[in-house]
Amino acid sequence: MQEYENDLLEILESVDPSTLNYQEWTNIGMALKHEGYTAMDWDQWSSKDSSRYHAGECFKKWDTFQGTGTPVTGGTIVQYAKENGWTPPYRSGGPDYELDWDSTINAKDELVVVDPAWVEGKEIKEPKYWKPVKDLITYLSTLYESTDNVGYVTTSYQNDAGKYVPTKGNYDRTAGELIEQLNKCNEDIGAVLGDYQEEVGAWIRFNPLDGNGIKNDNVSEYRYALVESDAMELEKQYAIITELELPVACLVHSGKKSIHAIVKVHAANYDEYRKRVNYLYDVCKKNGLKVDEQNKNPSRLSRMPGVTRNGHKQFLIATNIGKESWQEWQEWIEAVNDDLPEPEAIEDIWENLPDLSPVLIDGILRQGHKLLMAGPSKAGKSFALIELCIAIVEGQKWLGFQCTQGRVLYVNLELDRASLLHRIKDVYTALGIQPSNLKNLDVWNLRGKSVPMDQLAPKLIRRAQKKNYIAIVIDPIYKILTGDENSADQMAHFTNQFDKVCTELGSAVIYCHHHSKGGQGNKRSMDRASGSGVFARDPDALLDLVELELPNTLVGQLQNEELRKYYGKVLNDKASEYASSSVENDDYMNYRKLYDHLQMVLNANSLAEVDRQTELIKEKVNGRTGWRIEGTLREFARFKPLNLWFDYPIHSIDTIGHLKDIDPEGAYPYKQKEKRKDKAEKEKEKAVNNFVVEYENLAFNGEEVSANDLSESLDVNQKTLLAWLGKGQKQKKQLADMYEKYMGEDGRSYIRKKEKK
Repeated sequence: MQEYENDLLEILESVDPSTLNYQEWTNIGMALKHEGYTAMDWDQWSSKDSSRYHAGECFKKWDTFQGTGTPVTGGTIVQYAKENGWTPPYRSGGPDYELDWDSTINAKDELVVVDPAWVEGKEIKEPKYWKPVKDLITYLSTLYESTDNVGYVTTSYQNDAGKYVPTKGNYDRTAGELIEQLNKCNEDIGAVLGDYQEEVGAWIRFNPLDGNGIKNDNVSEYRYALVESDAMELEKQYAIITELELPVACLVHSGKKSIHAIVKVHAANYDEYRKRVNYLYDVCKKNGLKVDEQNKNPSRLSRMPGVTRNGHKQFLIATNIGKESWQEWQEWIEAVNDDLPEPEAIEDIWENLPDLSPVLIDGILRQGHKLLMAGPSKAGKSFALIELCIAIVEGQKWLGFQCTQGRVLYVNLELDRASLLHRIKDVYTALGIQPSNLKNLDVWNLRGKSVPMDQLAPKLIRRAQKKNYIAIVIDPIYKILTGDENSADQMAHFTNQFDKVCTELGSAVIYCHHHSKGGQGNKRSMDRASGSGVFARDPDALLDLVELELPNTLVGQLQNEELRKYYGKVLNDKASEYASSSVENDDYMNYRKLYDHLQMVLNANSLAEVDRQTELIKEKVNGRTGWRIEGTLREFARFKPLNLWFDYPIHSIDTIGHLKDIDPEGAYPYKQKEKRKDKAEKEKEKAVNNFVVEYENLAFNGEEVSANDLSESLDVNQKTLLAWLGKGQKQKKQLADMYEKYMGEDGRSYIRKKEKK
């Protein structure tokens, strides 16, 4: 017996068996048996429905319940009780009780529009001067096109239980044919459709058929669905249908204890029909209308207006009430409880504007806002985020930007627990920051346990409430993506989950995403992230990392610098007296000369250690990568691109300027050509300026200046001087004019001599 052992029968007292259909009544029996109760318990409860109760039926049915892989449990009874107004009492110990992680807190169902407890019944007026044929014609002309085949049934038979059951009926005539014949029948519906049994009434199918049968496959268009409830007062049914503004095409009184609402669905296919009917029934049930679940199929029969049933009229109550269409109704249902704020007049708050959210990262991000870091693999994005966490936790700078001190939650979706913890310690050590505020840093390790973001968000919010986190870092987001990352609407839904976290917790949400494939240097920073542009446009701050192509000369230069520092340090440490007396200052500019000195002062073992460290330094420099970080900011002015080194495991700013003139990987080829062209133009301009300056210097004493003297002064031969100014005829003429201006005819004759050669 399960957790309901002591109170399930008490809960069942809230459920009236007369309000349930056959399947729901059977579910009660299966749930009781599954939870360990007896057939007598089911029988005693069922006897409350005197009109349908049959002695011994519960015991006979009980033996057929053999159990399935998906059993009906006590939760079904609890659900039926809740739908009838029962609410669970507080647990022992008072109103405060412990919630588990999957408990719902202050949940509000967006589909609930009506409070059935406050709905007053709406009177149904039976027509005083009833015209049955007119009712049926109106019904047919409202639901069908003139060429639609209509299925209807006027005959029935009694089954073994004595219940009248409709036959297969007719489906070979169109709505247009029926309407034409009804207009000529002299108020005798039986003359057109066939006589029906007055104690039973007649039925009609609300969706058009193809003329070949009456099954779901024979439905030609999925226009309507049937909503019927015989478990509550007629007036209450009418009131809820009206309050829900169901897009009803025809509303028919069944002649007994239910209303048949023919609801506009207009589905494109059977799959969409099922989804819309499930949604429709869900809305009805959540708003207190107990719908008969057996009426879902599109070829279902409904009560035909214009006939009588055991002396009661099956009449048309109304047509085309509620919303115009399915789409309008669905949008209205979901908008009623949208929880959106109302518009506000700026004039009313102009002199009392709200305070801006506190700054989290100076010049980049505020608390309660979103930051995306995008970049390719091997950019060290996770390390950069750990560096940011440490900067916030300790109140330090991150990449030169001051961070506000506070608590941080790092949501780890990728690394195993040990790897992450060691990585955090390694970054602390490499940064040289004393871990004085580790109490401010929490990690949530979800590797192998991550769920889509729309499911993770509420779980995250529950865990983070009352923790006062000022930042929540989620790394990486591909682990929790929902939907197609190239779909704008699906990614908008995904990123909206970050808004929920920000709004509920007041924390900044910081996350990283990867670049699309291929070179990124030819793209704007906003267009480099993989997938839909929503990724780049949604966050309040986008920081994009792009790799810089390091030339071999720069790598060699960096190696030389590091080796020079290391060799100089060894000389100072190991042979300070020799270094100060025998090593000239210029030697410190050349690591090879420093190494020569080391060979003279170190023993073999020490020199072997230097050689080993030399290889490690070269390997470390070769592993160093250059990056440029660009920011697209919503709240702050854009900062100049920042050049960084990633020297495992941390990033550092390029303060010397090694990276400032280097282009990102994949930059446009023409950009390189333009740089070379600009450089050539500058060289030419410099050559001309030197030419003029040197000539003026030589001619200062009023002496004649020869081409030979000028080329010697410029330290170039005359051919090179000519090449500087261009090799075309136009450039030669300009040069000859310049020579003639400064050197007379000798200059022009020089040009001519060169041409002859």
